[in-house]
Amino acid sequence: MSRRRVRPEELELWSQIARSAKPLPGKLKSHRVTPPEPVVVSRPAQPTHAPASVSPFSLGAKAADHTETHYFPRTTADHLHAAPVNMDHKAYQRLKRGKLTPDARIDLHGMTLDRAHPALTRFIMGAHAKGHRLVLVISGKGSAPDPYDPAPRQRGVLRQQVPMWLQMAPLSAAVLQITPAHQRHGGAGAYYVYLRRAR
Repeated sequence: MSRRRVRPEELELWSQIARSAKPLPGKLKSHRVTPPEPVVVSRPAQPTHAPASVSPFSLGAKAADHTETHYFPRTTADHLHAAPVNMDHKAYQRLKRGKLTPDARIDLHGMTLDRAHPALTRFIMGAHAKGHRLVLVISGKGSAPDPYDPAPRQRGVLRQQVPMWLQMAPLSAAVLQITPAHQRHGGAGAYYVYLRRAR
């Protein structure tokens, strides 16, 4: 940081004020007030880096379709839509349109994570052993967020955990495809789980 010294006129002003000061009662009158030592005043350092360049933009031009300064995390549904299709393509299209009827269903809505995980494991392994191909897993959408909550909370913990559980062992050996359910079967609060053929 650059520094500057006190100017002579500032020292002169201080001396005048010091001479006009009266000592407190009971103090020696011979006491002299000496001017202070020159004070070094610091100035803020000037920025050394060049300002960020702004891309040219003319009035009426189309703005960029996306921003490079923000990262928006992908949702569970985004990950499932981007996943490769492992089942028959025609059956997958019928599945997405809600044309296939699930062979069995489980409702995890309202359960805690500790209860939901073993219940889902038992259900999927049992359905696979019975030879079912399509099952419906209802996770629920989660409670609505509180607008007055000072800390943002994750909505729908089960809705996010269920696809992760289905892609982990031992369930991954029985699951062929996971996709969000059609509106008639619960929409965003449920998942179609297409199982592999039992051997």
